[in-house]
Amino acid sequence: MSTFSRFFLAAMLTGTLLFLGGCAPKPVAPYAGGGAGSASDATNGNRMGNITEEMGPGSEGGTGGGGGTEGLDATGRNGSGSLGHDADTQSDAYKLEHGRCSPEFKPVYFDYDQSKIKGDQIPTMEHNGSYLRNHPSAKVLIEGNTDYRGTHEYNLALGERRAMAAKKYLRAFGIAENRIRTVSYGEERPLFTGNSEADYAHNRRDDFILE
Repeated sequence: MSTFSRFFLAAMLTGTLLFLGGCAPKPVAPYAGGGAGSASDATNGNRMGNITEEMGPGSEGGTGGGGGTEGLDATGRNGSGSLGHDADTQSDAYKLEHGRCSPEFKPVYFDYDQSKIKGDQIPTMEHNGSYLRNHPSAKVLIEGNTDYRGTHEYNLALGERRAMAAKKYLRAFGIAENRIRTVSYGEERPLFTGNSEADYAHNRRDDFILE
């Protein structure tokens, strides 16, 4: 092979190599977004795992939250709402404040041998009336009571007058008559059985029972 031929062949090979080198794919750095996405996915995977784990115990804690619910019931519905409430109704302090009223209401007290609503009892009547006004479907039974002094018949009539006085006040407060019933127990259901003036005073009352 002549020198020229060798030179020509070498030139062709060099040109071919340069051409191929120019066309070869260049190294590409890893896709940042994909990398971040992978890291994010892994993080999110971890987050989701953490959430699942948190929700798992939370759910079990929801079962245990059932324990929490039991705790709420113990201090709420089942506790103070039922057992605790029933226990409280037996205490003198509870009777003094609530009489035999439903929890939504308060009792109204009267002077001896009187059936007029006293001025210091008006806030209580307004409290009871406001509850009925705010709960249009609620109905109330007003129970009139007396202390034991006087005849049985007289005290029944006096208890009725006391219940009717409260009903009249509620009617003036805007409560429909068909939402109010009255009954008199007279002296038949004393809340306090002692013979002190305080016992008498707390037996002279109207109780309000939610129906």
